[in-house]
Amino acid sequence: MKRIKKYTILLVMLLALASGQGVIAAPAATIDKPAVKQQSVVQNSNISSQDAIQVTPLAVVANPNMFLNKTIIMTAKFDKFSTIGLDYPPALRKTEDYISFMVYRDDTQHDIPLSELKLFMKRTDAQKFIDLKSKDKVKITGKLFSTALGDAWVDVIVLENIK
Repeated sequence: MKRIKKYTILLVMLLALASGQGVIAAPAATIDKPAVKQQSVVQNSNISSQDAIQVTPLAVVANPNMFLNKTIIMTAKFDKFSTIGLDYPPALRKTEDYISFMVYRDDTQHDIPLSELKLFMKRTDAQKFIDLKSKDKVKITGKLFSTALGDAWVDVIVLENIK
């Protein structure tokens, strides 16, 4: 039974990864829709927005030590779920329990993942976001728990799809 559950989770994550492949950029003339809060997962309801620091992903990557052990809030364009950074001993998040995801850099017109930002969430919470598509706008609240390798390693506390 446990083996079937692992394979089911793996299949769901692979489908989520596959859905981000081969996405074609929409024409610039598309009409912007108002932002709609679609989904939110809260892992720890003790987070107060007064205690959190509003930042950009690039600011966190540029100086991760400044945000170490702090709660941060940022918005970004979702890229895809990934396994980047998992099972790395200095910042251990086990593959069985966690999944990571990537967001795009916002300092270029091209779609380039911000690989220096390691974002982790529990797999059980990530399953609620299987409909998340590449380039969907997300709001991330998390705690930067490590600066191993000079990168920012963040535990995601709240993830919101704001399209």
